Amino acid sequence: MTDEQLQQLVERISLDIFHKPFAHQAIFNKRLRTTGGRYKLSNHFIEINPRVVDLYDEEELVGIIKHELCHYHLHLEGRGYKHGDVDFKQLLGSTNSPRHCKPLAERKTNSRILHIYRCMACGCEYQRRRKMDCSKYRCGKCEGEIIKVE
Repeated sequence: MTDEQLQQLVERISLDIFHKPFAHQAIFNKRLRTTGGRYKLSNHFIEINPRVVDLYDEEELVGIIKHELCHYHLHLEGRGYKHGDVDFKQLLGSTNSPRHCKPLAERKTNSRILHIYRCMACGCEYQRRRKMDCSKYRCGKCEGEIIKVE
């Protein structure tokens, strides 16, 4: 899908669902990482993450466009356009727009090496990302001596 096709789709959705014209620009922005789209207050552009088109169907794309158009139309009307505003929540409901998009970035697993320590008295285990000097610390439960396990 090109930027021109996206522009036409946004204009059509705006007229069909909101019954108001979309008079600004809609573009793809590949620098967006975790969000499906955004509405820019400064220039009234709507930017869409191109990964939405690659990963999901057109229904998800339309949902993201409707969500951003809610921000757009409410902001231009001077009403509450932020996620927590009542006007925004009502418009989301009346247009059947999603509150959030599906995840776009895979969650990174924490691959840092964990250091495991154990209390010699009560057996309580402690996991740490950084090494610690066992001679400076005691168990928080029984004040027993701590040793490094792994």
